[in-house]
Amino acid sequence: MKRLAREFVKFGAVGGLGLAVDLGLFNLLCRHTDIPVVRAGILATIVAIGFNYLGFRYFTYRERDKSGSTRELTLFLAFSAIGLVIQSGVLYVATYGFGWDTPLQNNIFKSLGIGIATVFRFWSYRTWVFQKLPPARDAVGAAESFPDDPRDDDPRDTPRTAEIDRVT
Repeated sequence: MKRLAREFVKFGAVGGLGLAVDLGLFNLLCRHTDIPVVRAGILATIVAIGFNYLGFRYFTYRERDKSGSTRELTLFLAFSAIGLVIQSGVLYVATYGFGWDTPLQNNIFKSLGIGIATVFRFWSYRTWVFQKLPPARDAVGAAESFPDDPRDDDPRDTPRTAEIDRVT
């Protein structure tokens, strides 16, 4: 439980910085360009996804297996894309479905979408993307090198013989 809490704190630290990148760029794009709100949100999220990957790989999950980096990056991008759809969907519905399109409302619904997508991302990244390392080979080798118990060589001690001994 302690390890999960530490992992969650690291995930939150990287995610918090990614949130600052996402919302900061989102607000810059909305205020200083003619890019529509949802497109600005998507662009900002794509930049934040790149930032987050580096933070997760080299900080949050640095002790996890790095042998399948192509697989890892592919899964990260796939799950990030699903998260992007979740958070953009919330912003889209608020903006175009309900007409809530003030800067404050845009930030509220962008943040709400990020929050919902974050739950999905945390689960998917830790479960599928950043795999745990396999058991250490040294530990396996050490366990296999323990001396055999001399009593294990007694042929009378097989399960079948033990069963016969109990009956007689």
